[in-house]
Amino acid sequence: MPRNKAEFVHLHLHSQFSLLDGAIKFDSLAKKVAGMGMPAVAVTDHGSMHGAVEFFNTSIRAGIKPIIGCEMYVAPQSRFTKSGGSDSGEERAYHLVLLAQNRKGYHNLCQLITAGYRDGYYYAKPRVDRELLAAHNEGLVALSACLAGEVSRMLLSDREEKAREAAGFYAEVFPKRFYLEIQDHGIRDQRIVMKRMIPLAKSMGLPLIATNDAHYLNQEDAEAHDALICIGKGAHISQEHRIRYEGNQFYVKSAEEMAAVFGDFPDALSNTVKVAEECNFSFELTSQTGRYHLPTYTPPGDTDIDTHLETLALLGLEKRFAQAQARGEALDPEAQGIYRDRLTEEVAMIRKMGFSAYFVITADFIDYAREQDIPVGPGRGSAAGSMTAFALRITDLDPVKYGLIFERFLNPERISMPDIDIDFCMEGRSKVIEYVRAKYGGETHVAQIITFGAMKAKAVVRDVARVMELPYSQADKIAKLIPNDLKMTIPKALEEEPRLKKMEKEDPQVSRLLRISRELEGTARHASTHAAGVVISPGPLTDFMPLYKPSGSEELVTQFQMKDVEELGLLKMDFLGLRTLTVINNTVKMVRQEKAPEFSIDSIPLDDKKTFDLLCSARTLGVFQLESSGMRDLIRKMKPTGFNDIIALVALFRPGPIQSGMADQYVRRKHGHEKVSYEFPELEPILGET
Repeated sequence: MPRNKAEFVHLHLHSQFSLLDGAIKFDSLAKKVAGMGMPAVAVTDHGSMHGAVEFFNTSIRAGIKPIIGCEMYVAPQSRFTKSGGSDSGEERAYHLVLLAQNRKGYHNLCQLITAGYRDGYYYAKPRVDRELLAAHNEGLVALSACLAGEVSRMLLSDREEKAREAAGFYAEVFPKRFYLEIQDHGIRDQRIVMKRMIPLAKSMGLPLIATNDAHYLNQEDAEAHDALICIGKGAHISQEHRIRYEGNQFYVKSAEEMAAVFGDFPDALSNTVKVAEECNFSFELTSQTGRYHLPTYTPPGDTDIDTHLETLALLGLEKRFAQAQARGEALDPEAQGIYRDRLTEEVAMIRKMGFSAYFVITADFIDYAREQDIPVGPGRGSAAGSMTAFALRITDLDPVKYGLIFERFLNPERISMPDIDIDFCMEGRSKVIEYVRAKYGGETHVAQIITFGAMKAKAVVRDVARVMELPYSQADKIAKLIPNDLKMTIPKALEEEPRLKKMEKEDPQVSRLLRISRELEGTARHASTHAAGVVISPGPLTDFMPLYKPSGSEELVTQFQMKDVEELGLLKMDFLGLRTLTVINNTVKMVRQEKAPEFSIDSIPLDDKKTFDLLCSARTLGVFQLESSGMRDLIRKMKPTGFNDIIALVALFRPGPIQSGMADQYVRRKHGHEKVSYEFPELEPILGET
């Protein structure tokens, strides 16, 4: 029997990233494990490691050792064999739990999972095979898994010799690192397997290990987890014949609870601690190390990247001066000096922070887009405050002219990777990504980034109502009572909407619906490809993370979300496909064809009265950022007459200024209906414009 709480560690556990199967969230997991006095915990999601970085950070903050793992799918034959036409019976993939002992083990996990998606993907399962396991076994501990494990399945079907052969293979591939897993959730088949597994382990000299295959945090969460399974399978809770987890024992149990089940097998319990002590992989995160992993850009000749950036920026600025002169807006020598001084200061700061390659790489693929006649946006966000970005034509907004500051974009007091959002014509975006792939190592080095859709308040209520078989009209009524707020939660809705609270109190069905919905709210529901994010790695991406194949796609994307990719110190770019640029480009082509062959979008003056007359009428459907009904209302009130008014419109149309009344105050002051005053006269030159 265990002597204290530290004599058991959960090594087989599924988080919400076992999509529509696991329901455990990392914050609550870390809190519970720490509260139970356990020194470590593993997360072993099905065929993926989506949440590995978040799990790692959350566990470390709680003083818990995180163990990175995965429950793999193993093809019964070759991973390339996909001719059976089903994933059931003898063709069903086996399960195998793998845990990373060290960096080599983590890299091997990344290789295995990626190969499963690239080569073995079949019936929505990324399958590996014995060949891959033999090639990538180093640094990994293997557990024989649940009833779906190869050894367990053979024992359950009375094929002891097959079970012995499978156990022998894994023991040989993972020498002194393979454990026969025993589980007991009160399920008949598990007890049959355990009764046969114990003598098999003894006869082969293999160690046993106890796990609980946790899929939800607490015992009382079993009902919500069952609803989650039904949501994933399109089933109803009341259905008799459907996939379900028998009983309510698949939760994160304490050491005492595990000892009560496996007290006759103390070694199976203590082996969990032994394995946990052997697993010591840690991520090297940028937030801790300050190191970044930028791709290699080779400047021409013997020039280093810092000098190359300076040369490109100075040449680019001179071109900007020449263009201004051609437009009749020539800058005098003193003004040019201001631009040059600012550029010199910025480049020095960029070099000091180690981001020269970032700017050169970004300028390179934007230059490619322009050469290919792919429209590029003028710039958005804080990057517009960079003179370097302006000189390199990364942006087309003059930061001096518009009073934009560089430190809002890059600040030596807050060192983090620059973040430039780049708009491309929707039709040309993929071409730019292909250029970047070709230049920096292909699809093994460049990939789009995954994102997850979560169960939001209204959606989860509808989902749960469906599996509970509540009438659509009732579900719709309840969902519509939840306020339309992006940050709305069910508990918050119950506080703000008395009718919803009343229904919960008076109707047991509604009470149950909201209770289950509360448990599932925020859980990841599906994975997809991020609309903009692209990562560029200096080496194979699998040196840093596994890759994933979204449903219906042949293209591999990262398994880690954008914030986790950035935490690894990799170069993340936002390649935004903007339909507005496509529309503008097509319009320019039509104008050139029908009226003015030399027409350019840059030739349109920013003070054209007819344009502002049209704008004041609020006929702005299809105009980027000016087309929503709320924005059109603000336009009618403000009646913009200059470009700075448009800047103010976009800045003011935010929840803060709108809700505080600041937008209306601005309108009144613009039209002289309210006096403008300043705390101090010295503020007028700074604040007068707005």
